[in-house]
Amino acid sequence: MLSAVQITKSFAGQRVLGPLDVECPKGQTTILLGLSGCGKSTLLRLLMGLTWPDSGTISIDGTTLTRDNVLAMRRKLGYVTQDGGLFPHLTALDNILLAARYFKVEAAARERLGPLLEMTKLQTDMLQRYPSELSGGQKQRVSMIRALVLDPGIVLLDEPMGALDPMIRADLQSDLKTIFTDLQKTVVLVTHDVAEAAFLGDHIVMMNSGHIVQKGSFTDLVRHPAAPFVSDFLAAQRPIHWPSADGELTDPRS
Repeated sequence: MLSAVQITKSFAGQRVLGPLDVECPKGQTTILLGLSGCGKSTLLRLLMGLTWPDSGTISIDGTTLTRDNVLAMRRKLGYVTQDGGLFPHLTALDNILLAARYFKVEAAARERLGPLLEMTKLQTDMLQRYPSELSGGQKQRVSMIRALVLDPGIVLLDEPMGALDPMIRADLQSDLKTIFTDLQKTVVLVTHDVAEAAFLGDHIVMMNSGHIVQKGSFTDLVRHPAAPFVSDFLAAQRPIHWPSADGELTDPRS
């Protein structure tokens, strides 16, 4: 379980987040959904102790995150950034094993490598390549393996597919859904893509201007929007026109 209670955050005296409460259920995928600049990524960074709230508490499995225990607590977390965050001077394998070597658990990490390569559909020969020699999709698969190789209970992803081409993105989404289901990890994923949220999310947290507008399943958001913003946000990402049963092009928002 990952939770935030009465969290607030300001930059240069400007409140950008909260106060808000979030609970990310164990073994489920929680989606932080909203417009760019609404505070999604800031909240994610707070959840893993990369920055600190002005007030409120973050808890991981019932333990409050503090500056004293943050390094130890991060071993429970895997993290994937939008660009993969790979070090350009290291091979894919060295990127994957970097944290494992730091924590002196490389042998255990190497034992997990084979199954993770299979799950992410990354060919073994890719491991000796440098990031500049990998495609965008391959980089994200390497980044995902790196996040999972220490077998963390919680995985945090900050728009991990935002920069990928649509076809590559669709393939990776399918693979991630399988991985999340098979491994039963607690997942928190930031996105502004409605289709991605609907496909991957068990629990949606809709945000706007640093606040939570609505929480629930995607069906809840569609059928019982808590505010006009929710309906407008969902409608804005539908196709403008699509064929009806008789072949006519219709506007789904009408």
